[in-house]
Amino acid sequence: MDMWKFFDITHREHILCNPMSLEKLEQLIDLLPLKPGARVLDIATGKGEFLIRLAERHRQMTGTGVDFSPYCISDVRKKHLERVPDAQLHFLEMDGAKYVPETPESFDLVACIGASWIYGGHRGTLNALTKMAAPESWIVAGEPYWRHEPEKEYLEAIGAARGDFGTHDQNAEAGREFGLEAVYTLVSSQDDWDRYEGLQWYAAETWASDHRDDPDVETVLKRMRASKTAYLKWGRETMGWAIYVFRKGGYGAVPVGDV
Repeated sequence: MDMWKFFDITHREHILCNPMSLEKLEQLIDLLPLKPGARVLDIATGKGEFLIRLAERHRQMTGTGVDFSPYCISDVRKKHLERVPDAQLHFLEMDGAKYVPETPESFDLVACIGASWIYGGHRGTLNALTKMAAPESWIVAGEPYWRHEPEKEYLEAIGAARGDFGTHDQNAEAGREFGLEAVYTLVSSQDDWDRYEGLQWYAAETWASDHRDDPDVETVLKRMRASKTAYLKWGRETMGWAIYVFRKGGYGAVPVGDV
């Protein structure tokens, strides 16, 4: 089955394609003071809610959203015309990992929220985003983390390895390797997680009822029901998720512990 069709089906009820509330998204935007003419890059933009809301707040910014899903790009282009038709936003349907800006280190804000897998993980994501961010800029990454050691059965169920994700503190401090300092984190609550996961179950089941003749019905239900079992049995208590706000080019390196 086409992965993007599956993603579109299971996320058709979502405004955000990650376990974050709209209230926390607004908090994130409040933390990002953008000057007139600021350049913003959103890798794996999904349905584009982050970029659209930034443009609603900062009308003089320019923004580029990149996503591999034709469904997401179609949705966000419609949203652009409906909500901020005068905003200077551009959306590219392509592999975000292959996006290379014309000018390195040229964006005032670079984000990749919830798609670190395209860069091989959190550290790879920070490395890639840093190279596209201007000397005095913001970098935003959304990433899972282990709340406690995962059980072997859970890892097998979701097809992951223990080393695929770090702990919350490891995710926050990983930026120092690339000259970044974490200045804020927004952590998903249990309710945020339950809403994100539950809407996927709901979307899959209602879609299947409405598309009984679709050849992918059994695949969609099998995958989603297995995912539901893994979340309820292990994931809900094991995996966390957070947005990490980093500053590039801040005060500079300070030896940890020398207080």
